[in-house]
Amino acid sequence: MPSLKSWNTLGVECEADVLHEAHQLDDLKQAFQEGGRDLLLLGAGSNVVLPRRYAGHVCALRIRGFECEEVGGASAVVTAMAGESWHAVVRRTLGSGWCGLENLALIPGTVGAAPLQNIGAYGVELADRMKSVLVYDARDETVSELGIEECAFTYRSSRFKEMPDPAIVILGVRLLVSRAALIVDQYPDVRRELTRLGTQGRASARAVAEAVMRVRRRKLPDPRRIGNVGSFFKNPVVSQTKAAELLSCEHLVAHAGVGGCKLSAAQLIDLCGWKGSRRAGVGVWQRQPLVLVNLGGAHGADFLDMAARIRRSVEERFGVTLELEPRIVEPLE
Repeated sequence: MPSLKSWNTLGVECEADVLHEAHQLDDLKQAFQEGGRDLLLLGAGSNVVLPRRYAGHVCALRIRGFECEEVGGASAVVTAMAGESWHAVVRRTLGSGWCGLENLALIPGTVGAAPLQNIGAYGVELADRMKSVLVYDARDETVSELGIEECAFTYRSSRFKEMPDPAIVILGVRLLVSRAALIVDQYPDVRRELTRLGTQGRASARAVAEAVMRVRRRKLPDPRRIGNVGSFFKNPVVSQTKAAELLSCEHLVAHAGVGGCKLSAAQLIDLCGWKGSRRAGVGVWQRQPLVLVNLGGAHGADFLDMAARIRRSVEERFGVTLELEPRIVEPLE
């Protein structure tokens, strides 16, 4: 039975019955014909927690392709297929003089996973730059294009995550980029890096990308060296009333947002004393407590156990429920 250990950035062991690799659409069709509706799709495995055993077929989506089409000279539509590295797409777009994706630099994973959770960082979400998503429907073997409203993007989520359809596969994305730099640098960490680079107040898109990459490298472990899926928890959004209650007795970071106030999950976890903790091969990253890391030999269940303990302590102290960010793959019966 094939091992999926090298197919997930947590580096947990998981055995599957059959592993397919889809380098073109016909490969994907074949995987569906053999695996049926229980077919598990993986990109780089950068946002999933796998069980020890998946008694079914798994398909690694490797369909590649990149195209940048100018629209009116000042803007363009970037089409990137699911198997492309997300960071490579950001670099290639910036290298061609197109702006808009710089805040999303160095996010691990493939393009196909990006719309699933509406990836975002430092003030920009994928939905802010999205034109449409290309999808394959295994029921009638057709390819279609979904507009941004049809994707129902929300904070770190989408219709693909909230209402998953096992017959629908994200084949690629179409993104809107511009020649004009739309600088988004309100995050203090990014501003500090821009100051160090000597570009604060006159930053280019490339400078923002460089600042973002420096921040990420300083705070987050490289999944190629230390198993992790980036943020394991979402920043919670609470009501204005709840936020006022917490702020009256705790020195918390809070930002006004859609539907209430967004709190810092990292701060809540840190205040509960979890930073640097270790248990059953799982660690809470010392520089960023949103990140759980594989210290060696940990399984998916060990990560879920650690996450449950953290969530429980945050809820007991603050009355705030943390949501998990990665997809939890359930073992087939």
